[in-house]
Amino acid sequence: VQLQASGGGLVQAGGSLRLSCAGSGRTISDYFMHWFRQAPGKERQFVAAIRPSGTTAYSDSVKGRFTISRDNARNTVYLQMNSLKPEDTALYSCAAGVRFGAQNYRGQGTLVTVSS
Repeated sequence: VQLQASGGGLVQAGGSLRLSCAGSGRTISDYFMHWFRQAPGKERQFVAAIRPSGTTAYSDSVKGRFTISRDNARNTVYLQMNSLKPEDTALYSCAAGVRFGAQNYRGQGTLVTVSS
């Protein structure tokens, strides 16, 4: 499956953005779909995931502010990010896995910059 992330940009603290991860080649609802992020000088970090069943999981740092969802008709996963903070600044990328946490397929990232 090929994945393409989009929707990043520059936003002020407290603002919102919605990221998209469009899949092609295979049906993404068959996979565990993840969002990860990597800030400059830091390790890649798990952000959120949606299982084939539709249940979701979040890192503690984004719980209550970010929402992951999936549109099967569009073969796309979204990450709605609200109440953004400067520490959310990172390159965000999506990944599809055959189990939770696996990154069998990874897409290129989209940059999110949150100004204070």
